[in-house]
Amino acid sequence: MVHPGAELYGSDRIFLESVIALTDAGWRVVVALPERGPLADRLRDQGAEVVLCPTPVLRKSALRPAGFLRLLLEGLRAVAPTLRLLRRTRPDVVYVNTVTVPLWLLLARSTRRSVIAHVHEAEDSAPRLVRTALAAPLLCATSVVVNSEATARVITRPLPRLRHRIRLVYNGIAGPAQAASRGGERPDPVRIVLVGRLSPRKGTDVAVRAIARLRADGHDVVLELLGSAFTGYEWYERQLADLVRRHDLAEVVTIRGFRADVWDAYRDADIALVPSRFEPFGNTAVEAQLAGTPVIVTDVQGLPETVAQGRYGRVVPADDPDALAEAISDALAQWQGTLATAAQARQHAQEAFSPQRYHDDIATIATDAAGRR
Repeated sequence: MVHPGAELYGSDRIFLESVIALTDAGWRVVVALPERGPLADRLRDQGAEVVLCPTPVLRKSALRPAGFLRLLLEGLRAVAPTLRLLRRTRPDVVYVNTVTVPLWLLLARSTRRSVIAHVHEAEDSAPRLVRTALAAPLLCATSVVVNSEATARVITRPLPRLRHRIRLVYNGIAGPAQAASRGGERPDPVRIVLVGRLSPRKGTDVAVRAIARLRADGHDVVLELLGSAFTGYEWYERQLADLVRRHDLAEVVTIRGFRADVWDAYRDADIALVPSRFEPFGNTAVEAQLAGTPVIVTDVQGLPETVAQGRYGRVVPADDPDALAEAISDALAQWQGTLATAAQARQHAQEAFSPQRYHDDIATIATDAAGRR
């Protein structure tokens, strides 16, 4: 099993669930990571063998000449150790997590291994040539697991041949033992939480602007941001700080940084926001539902699927602070109905996104792939 990082964000946690699925099913699992990090210890705790293997990871910088050359050189250096690892472990199945490590797809298939590609990305804004190039290595996969119908559409649009290999498996996410306990009265002040990377893709700035509009309209709302910026995105964190100062929100918007355990934050919040501009699935939207916290998401990619197209959470246009502010205001104005929807959403999320269902699906796909080797 191959993963492009060793942190504990969304795709890392879902990869951990995939490892649990196979170790629980009795598989011997060897995980190749390109670096050390907290994920490695979690994987070992689940009975997996963890090895470090140099792996070129696709980044946006590869679209520039210097970045592409660097990626090419890293790929050449990684061929020999990757092939050695494949020869040593003699795997029945190679499970490659995300499209950002295409070298593994190519080399595993060249050695006649069954390959599962688990796709978490849906880059539908990229030019068609780029989308085709990203999807092309998936032709090496025996099965292509996708985390949403939106992801499936993005990768099959440039390469329709992939359609018969697609297996839809929604992420499996374990929730807290109990939902948050909330009184029936409208909260005052209103505590709002956004969990996720500080990133333009996550729409953090949209949430800050929405809070500014709500306060200008007389709503007593506060916003807590749980997350940190990717290395290289420190500029965005500075922009957020400037935005907070311009709107005089220093006492209202708090950046808490990354937390591995988010349940206390959801429990203390009245409303959770997922204002992403790009989101192939949306783990945080599911986490909010599992916590019993009313959630508002944007209408991008897989996010509406997490709330059953609006049945279990409000859906607003992306990149629209006014629409987000209005949805928050409406949720507060109809607070009893908002709480009732949140209770129904928790039950829905426990069934649709249960870890056991996810484990069963991944184990079945791996067994099928091994049988087709």
